[in-house]
Formats: sequence, C-alpha cells, structure tokens
Amino acid sequence: MRYIIIGAGAVGGAVGGRLAESGHDVVLVARGAHHEALRERGLRLVTPDGPRTHRLPTVDGPSALGELRADDVLVLAVKTQDSVAALDTWGPVPVAGGGTAAERLPLLCAQNGVEGQRLALRRFHRVYGVCVWLPATFVEPGVVSAAGTPLTGILHLGRFPHGTDDTARAVAADLSASRFEAPVVPDVTRWQYAKLLANLANATEAVSGSVDSEEAVALQGRVRAEGEAVLAAAGIAYASQEEQKEARADKMRLVPLDDGPARGGGSSWQSLSRGTGTIEADYLNGEIALLGRLHGVPTPLNDLLQRLANEFARERRAAGSMPVAELIRLADEASAPRAATP
Repeated sequence: MRYIIIGAGAVGGAVGGRLAESGHDVVLVARGAHHEALRERGLRLVTPDGPRTHRLPTVDGPSALGELRADDVLVLAVKTQDSVAALDTWGPVPVAGGGTAAERLPLLCAQNGVEGQRLALRRFHRVYGVCVWLPATFVEPGVVSAAGTPLTGILHLGRFPHGTDDTARAVAADLSASRFEAPVVPDVTRWQYAKLLANLANATEAVSGSVDSEEAVALQGRVRAEGEAVLAAAGIAYASQEEQKEARADKMRLVPLDDGPARGGGSSWQSLSRGTGTIEADYLNGEIALLGRLHGVPTPLNDLLQRLANEFARERRAAGSMPVAELIRLADEASAPRAATP
C-alpha cells in the first residue's frame, strides 16, 4: 500500500516519517512554506533515537500525482477545521481502474475529536477512525519532532462508525512495524470520546499555559465534569481512565530531545504559537457544547473556553498569555447561577 499523508504536520509528519523508515511507500501533502521546505530539504524527523531526514515525494494537491493507485491509503491528518477543503479536494480524484477516491479508497482520519470522520463519511464510502495518542510538534517548516519512546505513539483504529476489516488490520500491521502500537478495535469512537475528554484541556493550555498548577487542575476537573455529564446524557460510551492507563502502560513516555526545542504544548497551543489564525476548539470544547444543547445539559465552562480559544486564534494573541487567575475568574462568572428572565 502507498500512504498519502494529507496534512504532513506534527501528527502526519511523524506517521509518514516512521512509515517511510520501515520501508513503506509514502507521499506527503503540505502547503506553503512547509511544502517548499519538504520538497527542497526533505522531512527532518527528530525523535529520541536521533534525527533523520526523509526525502519523500511531496505535493500540495492531487494534481501532481495524477490518477491515484487502487492500493492507496489516504490519511487525513489536517486539523478538523481544514477537513472539508481537504475532503472536497481529494474525494473526486480518479483512481486507476475506474471510480474516484471517495468511492474506492480507504480514508483514515488521524485527528482529534470526532467530527472529521463524520464529515468524511458524507463524501467517502470507506472511512476509518483513529484515536491519536502521539505527542508530536511542528517545529518549523520541514521539521517535526516526536518525543515518545519506546513507541512513537498508540493509534487505536477501526471502521467508522463501527467494525473492523482486512484493510484496518493491514494498516495496523504496517504501523506496528513502524514504532507504533495500533490496536484494531470495533468501537473506535469509544476511545475517541475518551480522548476528547482529555482534549478539553487543550483550550485551557492554549489560553493560559500548562495545566499544572493546583488552580488550573481544579478548573480542568470542572471542565471535564461537564463533558462527562454531557456524554452520560447523550448515552455515549467512552473508555475509562483506568482502561486508557492500562492501554498505555509504560509503552510511551516523553523524553527530552537532544536535537530540537523542548515540546511546548499540545495541538491547540501550537496553533496559537504558529499564528495560524484558526484553532480546533469548535470540535473539542465545541463538541461538548453541541451535545449539551442537544440533550439539555448546561456547558458554561466549555462554552467559555471555546469562545476564548477562538478569540485568541482570530486576534493572534500569544499562547498562554492569559493569567490563570483571570481565566478562573471568568470561569466562576460563567458558571454562576443566573437570575431567571422575567
């Protein structure tokens, strides 16, 4: 199989680089300065076992590839807010032997949240969800770091909305040979919703920095409690924290990298640090807000974090620049009981 990594940033670059190291055919898809750097200098992947450069075919869209192969696997690794544009671009591409990518090729959604695969299933017939536990950083154009060891990441995967098949098992075998653990599960959304609860902290980190002070941890507990209440009301199952801990065990720990900067923060923090102008909060805290409105559960803290994260992105404010005390004050105001409207 040939892997086409649509969005060769932190996650996509780490997955594509590791697959290439183990001898798999990989094409990277990127835009702008990152695309130019990958074409000119290759992908520099910095990991605990040392940096290496992969000179891989790199394109900025499907036209450079022409007709796709029947054994291609598309890996959607863009942020969820960029999914529709990517899906609309790649779905109509013809495949050797007839049909289009949307009709014939498997599409793996290696993204945070759950919305990307819903968007994909509107267009693609064969969609696979991936629960991404992969600590990776977009360092600069052409350079990605991944600090996990001995495994680079753990990627639960399965058909969306449910089930498994031979394609999932073949992809898992390739990932397992490439420094990942890739359990094939029939209920991938159960793992993704568990990850979603953890990702509710992304906005807190993006707005006010690392969630490590006693006050920040307490706030995040309140934010997560809203998420758990919403999932319970919606009847959505998710893997317990104990089950997740057992799945990870000591398989992946973060270590300082000798070549490259220390890991700064997660995906949302990185979006603000890079000044991209967008952030994924609508599909993390916003997913909880959506479900809360659908099922009559108030979500004032997730509403607040969604709004603040989007404001920070839109105004290109510095990551982590709001003092935690100010965020807690706003959170207390948002969650305070309101007088009934006459």
